[in-house]
Amino acid sequence: MSALPIASNLYFDNHFKKPGVKLLPNEFYMTSEDMVLVTVLGSCVAACINDRTAGIGGMNHFMLPDDGADASHATSDSMRYGSYAMEVLINELIKRGGRRERFEAKVFGGGAVLAGMTTINIGDRNSEFVRRYLALEKIRIVAEDLQGMHPRKVAFMPRSGQVMVKKLMTQQDPVVIEREAALVQRTPEQRAERLAKARARVELFSNNATAKPRAELFTAQPKPRVEMFKPRGIRTAEEA
Repeated sequence: MSALPIASNLYFDNHFKKPGVKLLPNEFYMTSEDMVLVTVLGSCVAACINDRTAGIGGMNHFMLPDDGADASHATSDSMRYGSYAMEVLINELIKRGGRRERFEAKVFGGGAVLAGMTTINIGDRNSEFVRRYLALEKIRIVAEDLQGMHPRKVAFMPRSGQVMVKKLMTQQDPVVIEREAALVQRTPEQRAERLAKARARVELFSNNATAKPRAELFTAQPKPRVEMFKPRGIRTAEEA
């Protein structure tokens, strides 16, 4: 069996005073331990899903959408990673005792972090994709912080479902901007090759979302405000 793309950057988080995991693009992590999962997002999206009854949760981080809505990209492997990242996370949570009907999702990212990025609205497409995917899967989105102009740092506590978000000034994390710029500059063929190599390491599951009629879409409930956190010495975008 191929290895799943599980985040492996383990550390002790001094801010939250508990073990942590840092997720990079194209990774996911789930656990029932009292931990914090952390990632930094530009136009990428992270979905945080948990089952509070089972005390289990997980996060993914994907760079490109795949909802089958854009016919011009229907045959391009580069458009499949969002579905893959969501499906792996959901299936692994179920295998570990989570129940789909109890899942709650909180979703973040999709920012327009590159100046002049008007023709390739990756952040908007990622945001639209994750909302549509979770609606089709009948997984309730209970909080979101999507789109806008800033990168975000997200910290997720899988057992409780608590999430904290800090919007960053673009100067605070130039790596995010460099990564986004490199993504935009890749040709569809280069993105397809890169993501095909990543998926070659993974056991894929059947995609239930593609089989569900769009009539199953439901109206999302109003989203509560997401808590903000301020690691020492760093200003939030609102304070700058």
